[in-house]
Amino acid sequence: MRRTMLAVTLGLLAIGGSLLAQERPLSPTGTAATQVQGKWVKPTGRGAPTLGGENYVGGKWIEINYGRPLKRGRDLFGSGAEYGKAALVGAPIWRAGANVSTRLKTEVPLVIGGKTVAPGEYSLFIDLKPNNWTLVVSTWAAQQNYDPANKAALWGSYNYTPDKDVVRVPMKLETLPHTVEQLAWEFVDMSDNGGSMAISWDKNFASVPFTVGK
Repeated sequence: MRRTMLAVTLGLLAIGGSLLAQERPLSPTGTAATQVQGKWVKPTGRGAPTLGGENYVGGKWIEINYGRPLKRGRDLFGSGAEYGKAALVGAPIWRAGANVSTRLKTEVPLVIGGKTVAPGEYSLFIDLKPNNWTLVVSTWAAQQNYDPANKAALWGSYNYTPDKDVVRVPMKLETLPHTVEQLAWEFVDMSDNGGSMAISWDKNFASVPFTVGK
């Protein structure tokens, strides 16, 4: 009897563990963020619980929210005439992430490729060509859950059309000396005047510079 109960208990634990594993998304969500135009201020009395003991005040946020797929041993982009098609999964352009469309939110105007992107929310896509990636900033809204009847917003990059493009700009492509397992957006070389938005996955590092507008 005890052996039977033990076997049942172990079986239930195994099923519970399996269900928990299934509930974890294949592509967890991520956020890349930076702040500009603020200043560090030393508080009176006890120092702030930050590196340097100061508070950063008056800053404006720039964020990228996206899904973070893992490489998991795959050939991500292929080569030749098939380059990029696996990443598109039937869409006309790459969502540069997973699940919900990759979203840029900015509280300041950004000058990208000589064009000004006003404060607000945008979708980010990448047009994939061999040795030639193009960043696309678009006013397409994003569906949080797939709804085929919703023609005013996109799920990922399905049904994307270029009529809502704000900026299309070539990205600087670099080959990393190591592989990046989980896709990552980040802000690099930042200052109050600007920096670069960058995406890395596998051995690819692609970036676009921007300046903070007025």
